[in-house]
Parts: sequence; structure tokens; C-alpha cells
Amino acid sequence: MVKERARILIVGGGYVGMYTALRLQRQLKPELKRGEVEITVVSPDPYMTYQPFLPEAAAGSISPRHVVVPLRRVLDRCRIVIGEVRSIDHAKRTATLTTLATEEEGAGTEQIAYDELVLAPGSVSRTLPIPGLADFAIGFKTVEEAIGLRNHVIEQMDIASSTRDPAIRDAALTFVFVGGGYAGVEALGELEDMARYTARYYHNLKPEDMKWILVEASDRILPEVGEEMGRYTVSQLRRRNIEVRLETRLNSCADRVAVLSDGARFPTRTVVWTAGVKPHPLLAATDLPLNERGRLKCTPELTVDGVPHAWAAGDAAAVPDVTAEPGKETAPNAQNAVRQAKILGDNIAHSLRGEPLETYSHKYVGSVASLGLHKGVAHVYGRKLRGYPAWFMHRVYHLSRVPTFNRKARVLAEWTLAGLFKREIVSLGSLEHPRAEFELAAGGKPPNDPKGSS
Repeated sequence: MVKERARILIVGGGYVGMYTALRLQRQLKPELKRGEVEITVVSPDPYMTYQPFLPEAAAGSISPRHVVVPLRRVLDRCRIVIGEVRSIDHAKRTATLTTLATEEEGAGTEQIAYDELVLAPGSVSRTLPIPGLADFAIGFKTVEEAIGLRNHVIEQMDIASSTRDPAIRDAALTFVFVGGGYAGVEALGELEDMARYTARYYHNLKPEDMKWILVEASDRILPEVGEEMGRYTVSQLRRRNIEVRLETRLNSCADRVAVLSDGARFPTRTVVWTAGVKPHPLLAATDLPLNERGRLKCTPELTVDGVPHAWAAGDAAAVPDVTAEPGKETAPNAQNAVRQAKILGDNIAHSLRGEPLETYSHKYVGSVASLGLHKGVAHVYGRKLRGYPAWFMHRVYHLSRVPTFNRKARVLAEWTLAGLFKREIVSLGSLEHPRAEFELAAGGKPPNDPKGSS
């Protein structure tokens, strides 16, 4: 039994936010029934995105609806608030936020009081002051970006197929991906695979007409799977006529021309930015201690260092790695976030009941990455896999990790159907401008690009 009524505020509905709330629902079930505990989750989206499935969603292997988990259905004992926390005054135990309602009312911000705070806002794309980046590039962190990129790639193929201008055709068929981590390599691998398949339905396009370029600032890609598997991945991508430019940076993409640090210039209508992430800006708007990288200073018990009643995990938290040498921190990846959320939920329940806290300790077991249909690399428990076995391991692992039986069954069904029937090659770019057709019919001014994202 908890010592006194507790209001728990969870900021963020991603891996840590959702899994922590899910764990608290189970651990504090009696207290929730008696009204001794109240859990509030504030998230800008009403769903959690399972990001490892974004490349397959972009390639059309998985429906976008099955990449996300609805928070209201999963967290049925929590209060879900769709909005954004703007600042936190932990000394006063208050958070300032905006919601869709506050915007409609024009009343500004509102405040919510709490007793226990869980900060899990995640991260945002780390961008650089590169000319043209904000105007022409697209990220790859959300399901909207993934589907928008799929539509965009197919639209470029439509443009190339229709134009008589060789310069426009060349730019439309040139795709530049910046960043050689998981997001960049998997997105590039899946989309190139999808585009190569789609090209067979165009009378005047061939796969070799397309130019795919991966730009990475360091001397290797996919560092998580090890140096050997990274070299293997480079060789496999190059065998598919994908240019991999290591130790190279994007200097500019202004005027739809990608200029690289090695002097190469590529006229292109597609620049995908996956060059890392940085802590969420909300962390700077709190009175909690941050390290030099802008992440919350935390203890191995996932409390904010030196601050009572404040907890954090995932990308926003600098958690000491007790399995490594002193000074090392756990990697900000999904594997750690999901496991930290379990301990975090348990420790909040322990704290409310006056019980001792647990220490987060997890040894990294390995990594898996997909490079397209039936292609992948993996380094799991010291074993190195490549090709079909690695791709199969990638699917098995992520199917076991995606939350809820409902989502597991739907994803498995889609994979099964995808193996029996041909790929879908439809672009639904008009989804991004759903009112364009009606506005035009009603006499309104048509947008510059009424049918798509290009």
C-alpha cells in the first residue's frame, strides 16, 4: 500500500513513457482501483511509434496503422492528455503545457500539478546549419515522415517517367541519404528495394537509371553491428549500385543540389537526413540537472541525480552503465529504453511503498538490421549473421518486441500476405493535402503542389 495519494506525471508517450505507464498499471493495480494513485501521460501524439518498423512501412511491407500503438487502448487506467509540455518547475511540482483545447480557446498555457515526475520526451533530429537543409530535406523519425518519403519516391519516378527534360529526370531519380546509422541504412535499403521493384511497371524506367547515395561523416556505417559487419554492409550496398561515401559530409543542398565535402555535386529532389539525434528541447526548460550533452543526470536506479521524486530513462537520460567501466553511460537506443522502462515502473512503485529500489543493469546482446527484402546483417550474442538469416532474425526479434498481441498478429498477417502477393506500388501523396481537390472545386486558390509532397 502506498503511503499517501500520489499523482504521477509521465511526460512523453514513446518507448519509455508508454512502457513505464504500462508497468505502473500492473504494479499499482490495487492502488489505482482504490484511487490512491493517479497516472497522467502527456504526449503530443495519441500513439506510440515502433520506430524499427518505419523502414518497412516506407517500403509498403507494413501498414502505417500497425507501426503505431494507440495509447488510450493500451493505457486504459491512465489519463491521456494530448499536448506538449513547455516547461517544468520541479521545485513547485508543476508542469506547463499546451493542448489542442488551449489553442482553440486562445487561453495560452495551462498547468498540471504532480507528486512524481517521469521525464521521457525522447529526442529530436540533430540538424546542422547547412544551406537548404530546412527547405528541402526530410527526416525519418515519425510514421508521417516514412509514408511521406514513400509517396515522394514514387512521385519522383512518375516525374522522371513523364518529363522530356534530362536534367529534371536525373534530379528526380537521384536520392541522397545523409547518415550511416540504423535509420539511414535501413531506410535506404528498403526504399531502394521498393523502387527497384516498382521500376518494372514503368515503360521507360530501369533500376540502373536511379542513383542512390549514402553519405556518412565517419569511416564506417552501422557501428552497432561491429566493424566486420559494417564493411560487409558497405560491400552489399555497392553491389546494388548504391554509392557509399564515407568520411564525407553534406555541405549544402540549396537550390536542390546536394554538394558534398569531397567536391561532388548531385542535382536531386530528395535529401533524407538521418544524421543522429539530440535531447528534446524540453530538458533545457526544466530546473533539473543536465550533463554536457544536454541529457538528464541520472542514477543507476533511474532517479534524476540529487532530485527527489524525479525519474528519467531513454534518450533523455544519461544513465550510468554498471556493467562497464566507471564513467560509461548506457546507449540511448530502443533496447535500453524498453528495459529501463520496466525497472523505472517497478522503482516508482517501490518508492511509493517505501521499498528499496532496483538498479538498472543490462548487458548489450547485439544488433540486427534489415537491408531490404531477404537482406540483412546481425551481430547477436557474439554470432555474426548476414543475408537471409540476418533478415529473418531481424523480423523475429522485432515481432517479439512490438507491444500488444493485437499488433503482433496484424504485422505477422501482413508479412504473410506480402509473401503471397505482389508489392503495392501506389503513391498516395494527396493524403498530405486532403482538402486540395475540394478547395479547387470550390473556387479556392490551388496549392503549388495539390497532389503530392514533391
